[in-house]
Amino acid sequence: MAVSAGPIRTFDHRMSSTRIFFLLLIVLLPLLGQAQRSAPAPARPAPARPGAASKAPAKGAPIQLLTAGSLVGGDFNGAKIRKLLGNVSFQQEDTFLYCDSAYQYLDRNQVEAFSNVRVLQSDTMTITGDKGFYDGDKRTARMEGNVVMRDTRMTLTTPSLVYDLNRKTASYTETGHLTDPQNTLDSQQGFYDTNSKVFVFTNNVHLVTPDSELNNDLLRYNTISKIAYFDGPTRIKGKDGDLYAEGGNYNTITRVSNFQKNAKIDTPNYRLGGDKLVYDEVKQYGLATGHVSLISKKDNLTLRGDVGRYWRGLGRTKLYGGRPVVRNISEKDTLYMAADTLISMEARPGQTTTRTVLYAYPKVQIFRGNLQGICDSLTYDRQDSIIYLNRGPVLWQAKNQLTADSMQIRSKRGRIDEMRLYANAFAVDQDTLLNFNQTKGRNMMAYFRENKLRRVDVLGNAESIFYALDNDTATTGMNRVLSANMRMLFVDSKLNKITVLTNPEAKFFPPHELKPDDERLKGFQWRAKERPTRRQVLGKQFDDRPKKRPAPKKKAAPAAKRNPKAKTPPAKVPAKATPSKLPVPPKPVSSPAKPAAIALPPRQPATKPAPRP
Repeated sequence: MAVSAGPIRTFDHRMSSTRIFFLLLIVLLPLLGQAQRSAPAPARPAPARPGAASKAPAKGAPIQLLTAGSLVGGDFNGAKIRKLLGNVSFQQEDTFLYCDSAYQYLDRNQVEAFSNVRVLQSDTMTITGDKGFYDGDKRTARMEGNVVMRDTRMTLTTPSLVYDLNRKTASYTETGHLTDPQNTLDSQQGFYDTNSKVFVFTNNVHLVTPDSELNNDLLRYNTISKIAYFDGPTRIKGKDGDLYAEGGNYNTITRVSNFQKNAKIDTPNYRLGGDKLVYDEVKQYGLATGHVSLISKKDNLTLRGDVGRYWRGLGRTKLYGGRPVVRNISEKDTLYMAADTLISMEARPGQTTTRTVLYAYPKVQIFRGNLQGICDSLTYDRQDSIIYLNRGPVLWQAKNQLTADSMQIRSKRGRIDEMRLYANAFAVDQDTLLNFNQTKGRNMMAYFRENKLRRVDVLGNAESIFYALDNDTATTGMNRVLSANMRMLFVDSKLNKITVLTNPEAKFFPPHELKPDDERLKGFQWRAKERPTRRQVLGKQFDDRPKKRPAPKKKAAPAAKRNPKAKTPPAKVPAKATPSKLPVPPKPVSSPAKPAAIALPPRQPATKPAPRP
């Protein structure tokens, strides 16, 4: 039976309490007596376990109806309800519910609200939607249709939302759009704690700030501090470049990124990466640690180290720790350089005139094909492809050793074209019989073809020792030559001929007249033990050795049964080594070529010093 009523109001009972009492006795006493006769004896309750507490379902305070334009009471699917129409409002503790119409379930302490639904808690958080379901016992509100959640700091829109009023948390699973005064964020799913003001977003997260854009699949965002915490592959696009990491946080106010796991800064010209990376977009400063790498996209240049500092506003990058290494790829030739500290200078933002220079110091090592070298400090002018070696450099090319106070290596089309040795230049060549051909002078000019040494010009105070060989198998004597200038010619990087110029003085020593003091020029040093190997230069930064696979374990063969009557075979005696055949007797070589006047290139100025940044 349904009962309709107008506006809700209180009314008085006209029936006296005495009359009601007698009616109850007449109707209920016969029924109670019959129930007592037919009912079985009550079961004895089981003894309670020690420490066990009775769990009763938690019930919230009753939902109180405040206003409604009209009320219709009745049953719906066996449940007692109130159908409320027009300007409906409810209250439960500090929570208010407003709507155009509603069903109030009296037995279940629940309300189903329709049209212009609004939930307000403590005047700080408001949720609106087309439809809502409020559970007074669980203290939860489920909103559907054009849901909008607002507090003092942000606004969230989503198709549906569940809000826990006890914990003051909200969650959605059908995409959400969050906005605050500076940022917007979209995700497939989300969770919001109104106490801590922290959002947790998952699946297709997209954060847009005034200066950047973030994408990932798991993000925590604090609406008070405006800091985004992320886990998993994350990409941030900014005006000055892109950032990538697999964990860390990003402050949308200070624009400082603290990246973990595979962090990278990618700009149009460079890429800086490391295990950890802190980057300040305002100061344009980054600090990377652990497996740091800087890649120059223009000239195939890669720098690797343990610690890297990047000043984008200054166009400067510094690497140190763990013996940093430079790799420069030119066509099919690769140059490696290692030092304790590497500094790369680039053009500043908006500038194009600054030269690109690389500084390395101290304890520099070089490895490039059949060219190796060491020095204290190095300057690499990448724009002109010139390498300046300072403070006692040593270069090895095939079996040639070059030393001087300073040097220059000039390249063309990615290959070594010439070397310039300044002050106390000294060249040593070891022949097939391990004799040391030596040449020294004030300065030297070395010329290359196809990365092979083909000519060396000695300029000023030239002095040379050159051994004459018989078919590369026997020494026929030694030439010692003095001259103002001198030229040495090489074939396959081996000394082939020496031409002396300007007032030469030459002397030939037969083998039986050679003395140890005559076989060395003043200042001679053979430093082959200092020649760096490829592995020494690359170190751990470019460890490209294939990993060894563990050898499969072989099953042990079953032991053969011993036969006491069997005889032990005699051990094999190794055959005596036969002496190798002697080489063919050498043919006599011709005497050194006569001096000839050859035009020499002009003397070059001293090398450019390498400033230590």
